[in-house]
Amino acid sequence: MLDIKHLKTMEALHKQGSLVKAADSMNMTQSALSHQIKLLEQHLEMELFKRKTHPLQFTPAGRLLLDSALTILPQMQQLERQLVMLIQGETGRLWIGIDCHTCFEWILPLLKPYLEKWPSVDFDIVPSFQAPPLQKLQQQQVDFVVTSDPEKIEGIDYTALFSYELVAVLPPNSELSKKDYLLPEDFSDQTLITYPVSEQKLDVFKQFLTPAGIEPQAVTYSELTLMMLQRVAASRGICVLPQWLVDNQVDFQHLPRRALGKEGLWTKLYAATPQVLTQQPYIQEFIQLIANEMDV
Repeated sequence: MLDIKHLKTMEALHKQGSLVKAADSMNMTQSALSHQIKLLEQHLEMELFKRKTHPLQFTPAGRLLLDSALTILPQMQQLERQLVMLIQGETGRLWIGIDCHTCFEWILPLLKPYLEKWPSVDFDIVPSFQAPPLQKLQQQQVDFVVTSDPEKIEGIDYTALFSYELVAVLPPNSELSKKDYLLPEDFSDQTLITYPVSEQKLDVFKQFLTPAGIEPQAVTYSELTLMMLQRVAASRGICVLPQWLVDNQVDFQHLPRRALGKEGLWTKLYAATPQVLTQQPYIQEFIQLIANEMDV
């Protein structure tokens, strides 16, 4: 039966050019190496090289085995290095599932420094607007989920990332800008511009409007944050966005903003990871990058 030691023997014979030198390079006696080769030839029922030639001349069978050794052994060495790196937390897969539109705004700036520091980590972002990202995490389709709705799931850990306030962004001359903060009933005669996701996923509904039994006069949708703000600037409605996100939109700093409720409307994002991966250095590093980026 072929073994990795046989491939290493063929490689040594090729590199050293003689049985004596090959045995010496493998820390074996010549007789022991000769015996090993003889047993292999008996098993294969064919000769691997011509005796008493210098340098060694391989038979067609020997050449086939040598070519395989020169291909397989480097692959084995690479595999061993990758396994060591995996054990040490230097390599792995980090596919991130996201179901919030605004998350892209702060994740994208992290990519360059992260990928430069962790070149051996297979990194990708997997939008999850159609399928629940936590379900993808359970099915091992992703390795890291950013969510504001942690669910108790066996084998899944949650790490708090950061909290942020949601604010209403108003048209330039809105009457609502005269108020210190908005109440749910202030939305009853307004058009709310929001992302095209279910109301159950939007904090302005589940934490603010729905508990008060209030619905906006109308709801319109946009995939793009900039388009939402353009519509607000054109007095086509109001929108509710993270304070940090609006702060970064330099072209819309003139738009009034108001808190939702006297205490404001706050939400928190979490990183969901499989327990077996949570302490991996490349995952901990990404969590720390998020904390630094968002000034947590």
